[in-house]
Amino acid sequence: MSHQNISFPFGRLFLFLLSLQPTIRYTLGKEQRLKSRKLIDQLFEEGNFFSVFPVRVVWQRHQNNNGILQVGFTVSKKHFKKAVHRNRIKRLMKEAWRLQKNDLQAETLFCNYQLSVFLMYVGKNIPDYLIVMEKVAIILKRLQKIMHEENSANS
Repeated sequence: MSHQNISFPFGRLFLFLLSLQPTIRYTLGKEQRLKSRKLIDQLFEEGNFFSVFPVRVVWQRHQNNNGILQVGFTVSKKHFKKAVHRNRIKRLMKEAWRLQKNDLQAETLFCNYQLSVFLMYVGKNIPDYLIVMEKVAIILKRLQKIMHEENSANS
């Protein structure tokens, strides 16, 4: 008997059920990047700060009812003279954010608010990828905790 003639009775059902599950998108598209000069200025004037060394975080919650999570990244030119090094650190932070942001993004969608976040690298050495992943995970958990507390207070 050939293997091509064997059929699995639940094969099509399994594939159908698998297609019904929502897929998690690990993207960092144009609409998720903080590019507006007006929003960035407002963020630094009115936003809240906290640090998870070597990253300083500025964040602000907006009541726009659109569920958008926007993020920006920066590295000091004072500590990293070469653009190659600054770009490397920004790439590491973007990748860590892209892979871990989904829980916070789901919360902003569920609660219908806009969250603007700006990550500033303030360290003096080029970090390893694992360190950046760990620090971004801590930042995201802290932001989720803050947002959850604000939602509880507003309810």
